[in-house]
Amino acid sequence: MDLNSPLFDRIRIKATSEEPREAEGPSCEHPGCKALGEYRAPKGRDHEGQYWRFCLNHVREYNASYNYFAGMSDNAVAAYQKDAVIGHRPTWAMGVNSKAQSSQDREWAYVDPLGILRGEDFRQGRKSRAPAEPKPPRRTGPVRRALDVLGLDENADGPAIKAQYKALVKRFHPDANGGDRSFEERLRDIIKAHDTLKSAGMC
Repeated sequence: MDLNSPLFDRIRIKATSEEPREAEGPSCEHPGCKALGEYRAPKGRDHEGQYWRFCLNHVREYNASYNYFAGMSDNAVAAYQKDAVIGHRPTWAMGVNSKAQSSQDREWAYVDPLGILRGEDFRQGRKSRAPAEPKPPRRTGPVRRALDVLGLDENADGPAIKAQYKALVKRFHPDANGGDRSFEERLRDIIKAHDTLKSAGMC
């Protein structure tokens, strides 16, 4: 037999459709089913994180009859739902920790002006505090510039503004300077500043 014969090069083998193919992936876990198990279904209570593998028809059938609370009484279901609110984590009532130090033995290292931590009425603590000084109101840019033109600070009140305005008008008016009009620009700025403060409700 000549293995170098050109007849060996022409041999071709065709795959027959009757040959069984291996399923790509896990098979359906339903008894008697050979289909591909592409879909996961939860195994149920006490088996969290574990799943059955089913084909599409069997996973639909399983989901239609699935009940997580099967076999539980109504009281057990209600208790489970109540614990689900806190994620099934353990909790304790306040003040039952026997290892905690009682509040009478503590040396508080912070200020308690309302007396809340000592069980006092917070209104008593509030009365004992000194009243806070009122903060001066923040002025807008035009108001601050107008006060600056009049030579006043931000804390000036209505009577002070009026008195300063009258004094400046008398000082820079042409009639007070023998008809000299060199201070007209300054007088216009003073009048404009007074109008700004008046429209802001300060005088």
